[in-house]
Amino acid sequence: MSDFEGLRALVTGGASGIGRATAELLAERGARVAVLDLDPSPVGKPLLAYRADVTDDASVREAVAAAVADLGGHGVLDVLVNNAGIGAQGTVEDNPDGEWHRVYDVNVLGMVRTTRAGLPHLRASAHAAIVNTCSIAATAGLPQRALYSATKGAVYSLTLAMAADHVREGIRVNCVNPGTVDTPWVGRLLDAAPDPAAERAALEARQPTGRLVSPAEVAGAIAYLASPLSGATTGTALAVDGGMQGLRLRPVAR
Repeated sequence: MSDFEGLRALVTGGASGIGRATAELLAERGARVAVLDLDPSPVGKPLLAYRADVTDDASVREAVAAAVADLGGHGVLDVLVNNAGIGAQGTVEDNPDGEWHRVYDVNVLGMVRTTRAGLPHLRASAHAAIVNTCSIAATAGLPQRALYSATKGAVYSLTLAMAADHVREGIRVNCVNPGTVDTPWVGRLLDAAPDPAAERAALEARQPTGRLVSPAEVAGAIAYLASPLSGATTGTALAVDGGMQGLRLRPVAR
């Protein structure tokens, strides 16, 4: 497909995992793509790469301005993928205030800062789209994920509010809600578990497909929402969770 031909895209957290898969897919489909990341060194051509800390407004503004200039198009940005985020474990009493502030600063305010810097350039686009990486944790109660779930619930609500605020400016805003994705972060969680194989099996079993979601599958959903072909879609959360949110399967007979 070449539905992104001539368009310019910016992906945060794009050096690995979902962000990397998304940046590469958009480039394959014709976009010029810039990646923002704390460590953009793994990123190579045709992607452009910039160091940015989404918890630092000045860092974000500088990186967005540089990326938009290098992408060409006289200050126009067509697609913004707000993907940068971090995880957290535990119940509501397991993390101190400082950790709550830190995770919110990355997962929620990070999207605010990047969107705020990108909006003037998105307004100049004829096909402007923002896609936020949310989570199944925003809509389903998961054990040991209180802090993470709270931030993703905020991302879900933020997506709807942004969609309402900017629809008349021609900017569509949607989010993807992945289930458990086979990313480096999940890999580190599994490695730290007392029994990594049993923990992976448990994560796979709670998704009706019986396996983890791949970064490429989430990237495909992001590309669908960002594409000009989806011009009538805004204010939508697209589940990419192996059926976890909507399906209620009967236990397998033994």
